[in-house]
Amino acid sequence: MKRGSRFLLMLAVLLLSGITAVRAQVLVESVAAIVGNEVIYLSDIESAVADAKRNGARESVSELRCLVLQQLLVQKLFLDQARIDSITISDSEIEGELNARLNDNIRTAGSEEALVTYFNKSITEIKQDVRKVLMEQATIREVQRSLAEDIKVTPNELRKFFATIPKDSLPVIPQKVQLSLIQLDPPQNEENKAEAREKLLNYRSQILEGKPFNILAIMFSEDPGTASSGGELGFKMRGELEKPYADAAFSLTKNTVSKIVETRYGFHIIQLIDRNGEMVNTRHILIKPKVKPNQAAVAMSRLDSIADLIRKDSMKFSDAALRFSTHKDSRINGGKFVSSDPSERDTWFTLEELNPEMYVKVRDLKIGEISDPFRTTDENNDVVFRIIRLDNEIPAHRANLKDDYQNLYSTALLNKQTKTYDDWVKKKIETTYIKISDEFKSCEFLTKGWIK
Repeated sequence: MKRGSRFLLMLAVLLLSGITAVRAQVLVESVAAIVGNEVIYLSDIESAVADAKRNGARESVSELRCLVLQQLLVQKLFLDQARIDSITISDSEIEGELNARLNDNIRTAGSEEALVTYFNKSITEIKQDVRKVLMEQATIREVQRSLAEDIKVTPNELRKFFATIPKDSLPVIPQKVQLSLIQLDPPQNEENKAEAREKLLNYRSQILEGKPFNILAIMFSEDPGTASSGGELGFKMRGELEKPYADAAFSLTKNTVSKIVETRYGFHIIQLIDRNGEMVNTRHILIKPKVKPNQAAVAMSRLDSIADLIRKDSMKFSDAALRFSTHKDSRINGGKFVSSDPSERDTWFTLEELNPEMYVKVRDLKIGEISDPFRTTDENNDVVFRIIRLDNEIPAHRANLKDDYQNLYSTALLNKQTKTYDDWVKKKIETTYIKISDEFKSCEFLTKGWIK
């Protein structure tokens, strides 16, 4: 099954109606299969197939019915094992994911009412269905975790795994670099921010006096994505908006205008057009602080002097970073540039992961060289000035054990875990009561131990 169709199928299964577990040992007309204490209803399969077809699945209906049944049968094996092992998931463990998933479904449908109409259920019923599916998914993950928690890949196993991969099938790993940087913010930047706020105060006053918000947005907003449409964003969930923007937007009543709101993109005034449950449609005017040419010149000159001191060995790069840099994540590490994701804190970057200005500077550097000063934007989209040093690089290459050990280890571990799950499923089939409707006897996968 192609990846796109598999994704659509998973989406369809996610939104299936709740499935009630019973101890029935005989099939009735509406039951497609029984796995231990778990039941798969024919309506569940038909709903998933219909959704997959609506979302563009190219497989035939008969193929999709077999694919859905196979997937549900395996899921039920894990759920039956969870019952045997007394594995349970509390509501609190999935509450955050539940709200996020429901909000995403509302956003995709366009509104809460559209979602209700699509499923012909109340929002409470839809939430119950999604909760049940998320509970089952979390339970399956817990069973899989217990099966795989002691699995490791030894160096010898990794070498054998690597040897099984045809050389022309090994992925090409792009060039990666390690960098250090020193960053300076524009001098007197608070003045620039004050000027941006002053502009917005003026526009807000004009709106309160009766001028149309959308006309001023077209004329003055610095958001290229929305200015031409009068600043309108369309319906958005809270999580899709910057937190300060969302907090302001959800506190407004229809057609009212917010006070000035600061986000990492600049300063906004916001008007609420409409609200639909947990979605808001707003328009805004964005003004970004402007760095003046003389401020840029001062920052660039200062960085040039710092770089000159380092090149002449009058100061170490790490000391200069600690003393002068305004980049909080790197300055305490001697300027070492690290991933902003706290779960990774990776120091290796492909050139494509760098912003355009850094990309241009890095590609021409040799290891140990320091770039000329340049203007760019930081992680908060603020204008900053930087010099960077290329500390190390790994050229583009075919994957190998020396340079890509961790990536290959993760792949080998996943392969070993998958085999463990597959072997477990085969054994579980042998010891579990399974009854499948004759309606699905043409499904080829059933010949692999499912029918006894």
